[in-house]
Amino acid sequence: MHFSMHFIPTRSAQAADTLMTPSRPAARTMAGQAELYNAVKAMAVSFEFKPGERINEVELARRLNVSRTPLREVLNQLMVEGFLTRSVNRGFIARLLDAKQIHSLYEYRAVLEAGIVRAACERATDEELAALRAFVERSRDVPEDSDATRLLELDEAFHLTLARYSRNEEFVRALESVNARIHFVRWIDMQQGRRSHTQGEHMRIVQALERRDIDALPDMMRSHIGRRLDQITDVIRTGFSTIYMRDQAEPATVAPANTTTAGEKT
Repeated sequence: MHFSMHFIPTRSAQAADTLMTPSRPAARTMAGQAELYNAVKAMAVSFEFKPGERINEVELARRLNVSRTPLREVLNQLMVEGFLTRSVNRGFIARLLDAKQIHSLYEYRAVLEAGIVRAACERATDEELAALRAFVERSRDVPEDSDATRLLELDEAFHLTLARYSRNEEFVRALESVNARIHFVRWIDMQQGRRSHTQGEHMRIVQALERRDIDALPDMMRSHIGRRLDQITDVIRTGFSTIYMRDQAEPATVAPANTTTAGEKT
């Protein structure tokens, strides 16, 4: 089985390169296990494991220069997180790129972020909202035709900052989890030119936060996030084309899971 590394996120690519340096399998340490987890998760997030493909543990362990025991621990964790499934006869299987499942995740995200923005409206300070406005204004200056990786980083930073303003770490963790599972689809979607509309909605959400319009904000967020099933199906068609054609294409990069905060310089 061939594992193209073109689409491993930039920050995880360095970890993967280290893991793939020929030598004896690395000793198990907490740092090494985290590095292995990040590298394999990056492959799963970006569908380096093609939908429905059986994961060849022996080959993957060899390529990443690790023993099978820590690799299996990582694969089990990714199965729990929804990136893989497991079959009694086939072992670990890459998740499917399924329109109905992605639609369900978007529905969940819309409900989650409606609660997040309501809590942020109650708990964010005026100074934090001013920082969020400044972030959105800076983001609008990034050209529409910029790399989709960068555009997705900016979009995820906006939403994760709102989650942090909620002062609820469970909201943050839940949003990070669902973001990772729809990350590839959003990366594809970001290449299809909705950014100017999205940025306008971000500013309207900030304005409603500044007015402390707690009744209007949940509906604004649900409308901002929502996608119809037919829209998701169209994006997934493009996603399949990307997955199965990228080995012949020029190298590209899928954005890493975002950790940027709106108050940070972009």
